Amino acid sequence: MSAPESFDRPNTPVPARASPLRPLPKLIFASRWLQLPLYLGLIVAQAVYVVHFLVELLHLVEAAFGSKDALQALVTSIGYKTMAPVGTLNETVIMLVVLALIDVVMISNLLIMVIVGGYETFVSRMDLEGHRDQPEWLSHVNASVLKVKLATAIIGISSIHLLKTFINADNYTDRVLIAQTVIHIAFLFSAMAIAYTDKLMNDAATASTRH
Repeated sequence: MSAPESFDRPNTPVPARASPLRPLPKLIFASRWLQLPLYLGLIVAQAVYVVHFLVELLHLVEAAFGSKDALQALVTSIGYKTMAPVGTLNETVIMLVVLALIDVVMISNLLIMVIVGGYETFVSRMDLEGHRDQPEWLSHVNASVLKVKLATAIIGISSIHLLKTFINADNYTDRVLIAQTVIHIAFLFSAMAIAYTDKLMNDAATASTRH
């Protein structure tokens, strides 16, 4: 004689149904959508960066083919100054322009991290699980991870700015060079402090889970 069907099935707990939010908590929770215009504004800012990148790239290509106007636009854009007028595209100008383009790309990456990671963390889920183009870092993003990644991106941007300053050091005073170096070191120590604090918090959370 077979056992009753109720004994054949495992005792699985029935998930508790979430109670509806009261009006005030519901309003406070819905206020997170006020951040949406901020993220949309950052998307517009990124579009402006794309236009700026394409304009600078076009000037670089035109200057490479001998356009004096494009060369002058590049020299003015990067703030390059020399005692002799720049008549042709030289290696220093190319390097400064390329670093400026890299700078735009890194700032664009920073914007993407803020837009996607911030929206996913503070506004609403994007339901990208299983999507082939889902960023690797987004699968485990939280406020702490986002802070570390933003700090790392800022260090990269600061490094590019510092390299541009050193290449074009003749146009800057010693005070500016020292100040930018100190600021970059401050960014490094800040990122190290954020990463170390995050590590301590993760270790504490792991230890409490084990106990």
